[in-house]
Amino acid sequence: MQEILYKFFAYLSMFIATAVLVGIVLFICIKGVPHLKLSLFALNYTSKNVSMFPAIISTIAVVVLAILIAGPIGIFTGIYLAEYNKGDSKFVNVIRIVTETLSAIPSIVYGLFGYLFFGIALKMGWSIISGTLTVSIMILPLIVRSTEEAFLSTPGVYRLGSFALGAGRLRTIFRVILPVAMPGILSGVILAIGRVIGETAALLYTLGTSTNLPKSLKDPGITLSLHMYKLSTEARYTNEAYATAVVLLIIIFSLNALSTYLANKIGGNNDDR
Repeated sequence: MQEILYKFFAYLSMFIATAVLVGIVLFICIKGVPHLKLSLFALNYTSKNVSMFPAIISTIAVVVLAILIAGPIGIFTGIYLAEYNKGDSKFVNVIRIVTETLSAIPSIVYGLFGYLFFGIALKMGWSIISGTLTVSIMILPLIVRSTEEAFLSTPGVYRLGSFALGAGRLRTIFRVILPVAMPGILSGVILAIGRVIGETAALLYTLGTSTNLPKSLKDPGITLSLHMYKLSTEARYTNEAYATAVVLLIIIFSLNALSTYLANKIGGNNDDR
């Protein structure tokens, strides 16, 4: 009887979650798809076309720079936590506490910190570099945790086999364990990219809401999520806001599909070895 109830609630939960997701996607598509038009992708933003092209460029700039900054730091930190954890190491415990604390901080607090520290103290103002540094700190715990879990989930036989063949710890990590753990690491990085794309609160205080094409990292900008938020606050641009939401959905689903494909591809290559 308990097993039947467990299966019932499991399937019920899965159905509710799927129905909610499908409902949200259908609602946004019904509202937004009819209003997708070429003028929304015009080179320059005007009050008539409300082009999202400057927002796309700013989004790409913030995402690429944030991953270039947070990616290496997060991956190497995760490797250290997984492979060099000497029992009850105080240094490792401090790193864990810091990463767990960072992951629990609300986005709006990151935005306030970025505004006060990068924007005012370091005199960066509203700029792409200020927004990038803020979201880099925000996604760091996600990359650290996904890397650590990917390494910890790797079977110990890989390490023992490598050590038995005379390989050192460093060689074992980067030549044996890293390729096996790569699908999990990539999934974490792509999830981090998705979080940056969908972020609004942290970037509202640091990146700004400029609809001009940024010419340098010191210029303000606007991401797609901020662009959608800005349009949604004005009644005359509600349809364009839904159209922007459709574009965001396409990007997020594409990233999830890419994550699954890369994980399967790399995982398959590792199995062939």
